[in-house]
Amino acid sequence: MIGSIDCMHWQWKNCPTAWQGEYGNRKGQKSIILEAVASFDTWVWHAFFGVAGSQNDLNVLGQSPVFDEVLRGHSPQVTYQINNTVYSGAYYLADGIYARWTTFVKTIPNPQSEKERSFASFQEGYRKDVERCFGILQAHWAIIRGAARMLDEETKPFRSEWNPIFDKILHEFCSTYDGTSSHCPR
Repeated sequence: MIGSIDCMHWQWKNCPTAWQGEYGNRKGQKSIILEAVASFDTWVWHAFFGVAGSQNDLNVLGQSPVFDEVLRGHSPQVTYQINNTVYSGAYYLADGIYARWTTFVKTIPNPQSEKERSFASFQEGYRKDVERCFGILQAHWAIIRGAARMLDEETKPFRSEWNPIFDKILHEFCSTYDGTSSHCPR
């Protein structure tokens, strides 16, 4: 498993009027989306930031470069064994909105047997890794915890203005992890 994939909405308080339809999410808030793949130790393997808040996770995935190499036939070489069967190819834990691709392992929506309930419970629990990572990012950097309060219509588009800042946050977040501890990086 590479990690869990999910998206986080960052509320945008002063979204320019002309962009409010595009950046308005289903809750009526204006937001920017961060897509991330994070592993159990909150290591961020992939981050894609700046998609309009009106998009859902599947639409973000369509714009994201996360699977560009996989679509070109170059996936990470991973081998693992389950019940004496050897598998190759990386997989990601995802929620129900993602497509039915072999690379996504999703929960069982209505588990009937004990085995299905057990699988669903484990999958849903492990998939929380990326949500925990989002929580750690928000706790560590107040700038992404609250609503973004910048931009007027004369300013550069939000995406190009803030991507370097968000890249710096993720770089610092990942570079502080020592690779051995199982708690969140400080």
